[in-house]
Amino acid sequence: MSVAALLEARADDGRPGLRRAGGDGAWTWREVVAESAARAAWMTSLSDTAAGGRDRPVHVGVLLDNVPEFVFLLGGAALSGSVLVALNPTRSAAELAGDAERADCDLVLTGPGHAAKAAELGLPVHDVEDGAHRARLAPFAGSPLPDTSGIGDGTLLMLIFTSGTSGRPRAVRVTHRKVHVPGVMLAERMLSAESVVYSPMPLFHSGAVMAAYAPALAAGAELVLRTRFSASAVLPDIRAHGCTYLHYVGKALSYVLATPQAEDDADNPLQFAFGNEAAPLEQKAFGERFGCFVIDGYGSTETAISLVTDPFGPPGSLGRIADGIAILDPATGEPCPPAEFDAAGRVLNGDEAIGELVNTGDLGLFDGYYREDAPDRLRDGMFWSGDLAYADADGYIFFAGRSADRLRVDGENFGAAQVERALAELPGVRQLAVYGVPDAASGDQVMLALAADGFDPAAFAAYLRGRADLSPKWPPRYVRVMRDLPATASNKILKRRLVRDGWQTDDPVWWRPGRDVAYRRMTAEDAAGLRAEFEKRGRLHLLERSG
Repeated sequence: MSVAALLEARADDGRPGLRRAGGDGAWTWREVVAESAARAAWMTSLSDTAAGGRDRPVHVGVLLDNVPEFVFLLGGAALSGSVLVALNPTRSAAELAGDAERADCDLVLTGPGHAAKAAELGLPVHDVEDGAHRARLAPFAGSPLPDTSGIGDGTLLMLIFTSGTSGRPRAVRVTHRKVHVPGVMLAERMLSAESVVYSPMPLFHSGAVMAAYAPALAAGAELVLRTRFSASAVLPDIRAHGCTYLHYVGKALSYVLATPQAEDDADNPLQFAFGNEAAPLEQKAFGERFGCFVIDGYGSTETAISLVTDPFGPPGSLGRIADGIAILDPATGEPCPPAEFDAAGRVLNGDEAIGELVNTGDLGLFDGYYREDAPDRLRDGMFWSGDLAYADADGYIFFAGRSADRLRVDGENFGAAQVERALAELPGVRQLAVYGVPDAASGDQVMLALAADGFDPAAFAAYLRGRADLSPKWPPRYVRVMRDLPATASNKILKRRLVRDGWQTDDPVWWRPGRDVAYRRMTAEDAAGLRAEFEKRGRLHLLERSG
């Protein structure tokens, strides 16, 4: 189960293998493998020098957008047993320096757009687009495929950092099997050699590697790279290159749905959109508008828990509980009972039914973090995902948010994702996020951030009153209106940044001071009064921590 074996299978494949969307450059799979072999030989030559004689392969940091060189370097690492360290260009130079140090980077490859950041990392830097880098590779052109008999499914291939939506990113050990297994599985289910895979999500995150690059390689399908995600470019790219499969992450579908609609949007070759973290309504709307199947799975960089979406299951479910997967109370470790629902579909026993999604049997494809223990994830031989969920009586699982998204309002526990689902049909909203902020007395208050061009408090209140699936404790206390919500490069909303700001922000904030669902604009006097209330109750430190 090695990526090296998948590449070797394409060594004589003259069909289209790689293309750059919106730019020059196309390679057959035979040419992709040849370019990878050249880089494998170069990386092997670096092992004794760049790694300083240490008993490990060279660690090559990659600070690049989705460019063909990234694919060639990934193939080179796979064939040589070297390790590619995927660095996130959206992070600051100081953050990247810490990431590179924790991942034992020996050198960094970058492009002109990120050269300034790379120069601050304190490591040798090669610009992949300059003549010096091409000169370094020139002696290795035409290198034969190396002997890969020593590369197995457990060989380290990459270090990919978690998205960092809830804390400092961790370097996940990505072994060959971690890429091979999902690649083969997805290829068998959705691709053929005639398929074309569209990859607009960044290769420095696991989703694009495991759900775009790997299945394209396994199937012998063409891989089309978009340098950076552009919502307005998705449909034109799909049409121009005949793409049949789209990989997405996070809010990408919502961005595409926000582009102007046309009567012929469904006139395109797309068959499947596969990814994770799209809201159920977004999945439905995208599939209907563009005439494709949307398959939204459960996934994380760790890949310790695998759930198979059931197209015939209840809307919004992640799939059924499988052997070795459980929803446990994080405080007691005991299994949570099935959720009970009222006629409107609201969970009646959230306190007992919502727990953490746990792999109780083994660690799945998770091979640990690099140079880091994870007591919050690995406890008692089980993997605790940090994701909240509940299951119905038939065993269908529903996502309720991250563990950091668990709110307790007036004694009721619930997940932010439950509220987000109820608010998903708000008109005129590009994005939304629900999260908890401190209450002056105890527990939390619900806060909502909206990416919208305006806010009508009366219309918003009417919407809330008209939602039968909105529990009485769920209407937001505060509403922050923004142009765009802060997000990672893979379109995951950075809730920790929103939580940190709370209602202490320069953006417009609307709130409801009393129990009535009636909103007004927060003033400086309102904010001062709230702070005074927190101070009177000895809870001012909570605002200072979050604000």
